[in-house]
Amino acid sequence: MIKLLRKIHTLLYFAAVLLFFIPFYPILYFFTRQPQKYYKQIVWCRKWISIMAIHLVGIRFKVTYEDNIDWSRPFVICPNHTSILDITVLTYLCPQPFSFMGKIELLKNPVTRIFFKSIDIPVDRKSKMSSFRAYKKADEYLKEGKSIVIFPEGRINDIYPPKLSEFKSGSFRLAIDNKVCILPIVIQDAWKVLWDDGQKYGSRPGTIHIKVLKPIDTQTLTQGEFDDLQNYVYNKMNEHWTQE
Repeated sequence: MIKLLRKIHTLLYFAAVLLFFIPFYPILYFFTRQPQKYYKQIVWCRKWISIMAIHLVGIRFKVTYEDNIDWSRPFVICPNHTSILDITVLTYLCPQPFSFMGKIELLKNPVTRIFFKSIDIPVDRKSKMSSFRAYKKADEYLKEGKSIVIFPEGRINDIYPPKLSEFKSGSFRLAIDNKVCILPIVIQDAWKVLWDDGQKYGSRPGTIHIKVLKPIDTQTLTQGEFDDLQNYVYNKMNEHWTQE
């Protein structure tokens, strides 16, 4: 019975996303014809589509901060990744416009496609050329003062219950290249509400707890030190993840 209710809740969640996406679509279609001009407006639409959908199905967020965040500056934002709800977490959390870097398969999703064709950065991790183009686009955005969200694990792990997987190097190289801070974010229990895409275990109403850790300065770091930075961020995030 519980499994059936969780499956029904997942269907209601996706229905809620469509409920708000459909009326926004004509506006988004207009904005995405000129994504550079209407970048902030596209981000705003995405934020409210996702937030209204999760509130409708009884999902809430509770955020704690390790330090004050100056949202006027760009960051390479590094959250862990256990749920499709992580995208909504970031849209809820960040008051500044930002772009996601995500898997190329998101271009096939009818909702995420419009964003990944305009303001976000799709990447095929099996293709070195695709990875290079994605890196250059992210570099361009950072130089324009926009933040980039990169899930350093690269994907949602197949292990359940999840653990913090090994990090990829791209986000740390990008931060050092542009001398911007890494902003680690630990999304502690989104997987308990909806793991992965919800197909296996469904979902339920609940509160997702988020810890925004202190930004990590890269001003004095060189590319030769990205391994140390990567390991430091992993250990720091894993410490908070295991305190769940």
